[in-house]
Amino acid sequence: MKRTGNIRQRKGWGVLLHITGWIILFILPQFLVTGGGFEDLRTTLIVFFNTLVFGIIFYVNYLWLIPLLLHKGRWPQYVVVMLALVIAVQFASNIAFRRAFPPTPAVEQRIREAKQRGHDNRKGRPSWARMAVYNYFITAFLVTGFAVGLRSVEQSVEKEREIKELEKEKLNSELALLKNQVSPHFFFNTLNNIYSLIEINKEDAREAVLSLSKMMRYMLYESEQGNTKLSRELEFMKVYIDLMKLRINDKVKLTVDFPEKYDDIDIPPLLFIPFIENAFKHGVSYQKSSFIRIGLSMEGDVLHFRTANSSNGGSNGASQEDSGIGLDNVRKRLALLYPGKHELNITNEESVYSVELKIITGNKTI
Repeated sequence: MKRTGNIRQRKGWGVLLHITGWIILFILPQFLVTGGGFEDLRTTLIVFFNTLVFGIIFYVNYLWLIPLLLHKGRWPQYVVVMLALVIAVQFASNIAFRRAFPPTPAVEQRIREAKQRGHDNRKGRPSWARMAVYNYFITAFLVTGFAVGLRSVEQSVEKEREIKELEKEKLNSELALLKNQVSPHFFFNTLNNIYSLIEINKEDAREAVLSLSKMMRYMLYESEQGNTKLSRELEFMKVYIDLMKLRINDKVKLTVDFPEKYDDIDIPPLLFIPFIENAFKHGVSYQKSSFIRIGLSMEGDVLHFRTANSSNGGSNGASQEDSGIGLDNVRKRLALLYPGKHELNITNEESVYSVELKIITGNKTI
């Protein structure tokens, strides 16, 4: 319904612009040239008659000939049909004009006097009738050229709009695909963690299942709306971190720094969780001391997220650079959602793996 309303609004503005254009570019100049006014009914009717004649030429070209012939590459046929149209309208308009506006007695008298004087002193000069024909054809071709130009510009704008809509649909499809990849990937990893926790502490495992239930409710319902609030995403991350805390020991130093006051902006759901998953997956060691640091802050319209973990703590021996679809998915989502408005820096040093993500939520670019 909203799109239909927008189309109707655009058509309404288009009709108004066409009417305004004819008044400014055609009707007013004719009144100025003829010196007539609206109090002169004959002059007023003649002006509107001429406008109607050239309006027929314009809109036959604009609505039918240009889109059906010229824009389909059939320009020879267009030229032939357009010339036939101009000539046909010229003959028909002359007949209609003589019937609708017969010459006044004063004009008939001047015509008789001109015929009596003969053409001796007018040789080499076009007659009034020839001048009228010349003016008609010149104006008709100018109107036709204006119709071609206007229709071509509108076609170009329409094509650009269609391309943008296709790009938007493609973007939405890609984002939906990426988000559908995130959910089962996250769910699979979380179930593995709960499975490991069952052998350690069954009571904590039951609490973990409840936490997982809250997280899945968020993923299945709230995140399906497209965007979510930063407050809801922070709450989701806190629940996940609490879940992960159940399976780490005292050798792991966990630091979480989330802001208490912030602008509750709209953000894409599940954007930061892969980084947190990655940190717990590779930053936890049960043999030696390890650490995980997670933080988020806002400075103006810049959202700053960061994680760091001990890179030698991974228990499965896998490289942190090779972390499945999670981080690769985030890179693709950032490229689609924040083109030119994000900066992702991942540093893999000898003992520290760190991630720093900056997102500009305003109109600026990086």
